[in-house]
Amino acid sequence: MRQRKVEIIVGLFVVIALMCLAFLALRVSGLIVSTGGARYAVTANFDNVGDLRVRAPVSIAGVRVGQITHIQLDEQTFEAVVTMEIDENQSNIPVDSSASIYTEGLLGSNYVSVSPGVEDKALHSGSVITSTHSAIILENLIGQFLFNVNK
Repeated sequence: MRQRKVEIIVGLFVVIALMCLAFLALRVSGLIVSTGGARYAVTANFDNVGDLRVRAPVSIAGVRVGQITHIQLDEQTFEAVVTMEIDENQSNIPVDSSASIYTEGLLGSNYVSVSPGVEDKALHSGSVITSTHSAIILENLIGQFLFNVNK
């Protein structure tokens, strides 16, 4: 009887540990996001988004302030329209801010970095960031370098 009780306790411990590991793995991978409060949606148009994905982080000065929720093609301008959700506690981002697509490390995934502007008026739900800088495609840079070296 005592052995059975120990087996049940060990089994429960293992199940709880596996559930915690699964939660941690999903949290770190970005598949689940904390419900840290309300968010507001902001869009930006880019000529090229590179390998930017939905759920990629949006950051200001390296601090995560939101995430990418939608990427689609504008049928008239043929630009990528990126929709970002910014945390509601970041409601003082100036309207003249710029958005750039960067790569985490040399071969890492892409993310959007917002550089705050100087206007007193702040972004709100439905705002459009007009000043954008597209992703730098490493293959294009290498191709241009090789083309120029051969000249």
